[in-house]
Amino acid sequence: MQRDQLADFLRRRREAMRPADVGIADGPRRRTSGLRREEVATLAGMSVDYVVRLEQGRSSQPSVQLLGALARALRLSDDERDHLFHLAGHQPPPADGVARMARAGLIRMLDLLGDTPALVLSDLGEVLAQNRAALLLTGDHTGFSGDRRYAVYRWFTDPAARAVTPPGEQERYARQLVADLRAAAGRRTGDSTVAGLVDRLQAESADFRRIWAEHEVAVRRADRKTLLHPRVGRLLLDCETLVTPDQGQQLLVLTPADAETRERLELLWVIGVEEFPTGQTDPTTP
Repeated sequence: MQRDQLADFLRRRREAMRPADVGIADGPRRRTSGLRREEVATLAGMSVDYVVRLEQGRSSQPSVQLLGALARALRLSDDERDHLFHLAGHQPPPADGVARMARAGLIRMLDLLGDTPALVLSDLGEVLAQNRAALLLTGDHTGFSGDRRYAVYRWFTDPAARAVTPPGEQERYARQLVADLRAAAGRRTGDSTVAGLVDRLQAESADFRRIWAEHEVAVRRADRKTLLHPRVGRLLLDCETLVTPDQGQQLLVLTPADAETRERLELLWVIGVEEFPTGQTDPTTP
């Protein structure tokens, strides 16, 4: 671990950031160049004290998870992220690990979308990043582990994942999830991550086995879905999915499809987040 170089790199990246890049107002009383340490800590989900110790070269070796959080908070490019890992004494994530870190450009787009809910997903439906509007709408979906990271796995193994979707729409959403997974499996032939996920779903869900056997294939693009929100009621949302050129990550943007939904979303922004349960709703079935 190169503590002094790591400290210098983190400090310079923080000072190079503009508050507006992460949705923070740059008021007239602001005297700090770039972001404050407190702001980096909030964005990365770690303590201010640890950020201070990192920048002063006094910290213990940060974990891979903490490095990933710092890379997202500081909007690092792929090259900068790899450099960060090297300075901290870790090897950069392999191809699959990199795919599980939201691209810096997509995170910037989340910031620019402001009050429009948006998420960055992997090609297997894992939520890699959310903006604040998406957090208010869906709860935090970035904290799942194991197979529960994947929307398709939660849908077929956890009844709570389906509770926010009207019964009449559940079969269609299930088929969309499976068709998208089938497309990913075709692109990633021989990938043990995808093959293992499919095997475990077949072992655990008769519904998944039934739909998988029909061999439907479709990459998620655009759709309209109904969300039964626990606080503001029924929401009709247009879901637009933008896919990166290598199809490894997706930007999912959710917009109100009618005036009633727009009004209810405006109410939700006013209410704000008050002990919103993790994973309360699932937006990842467009």
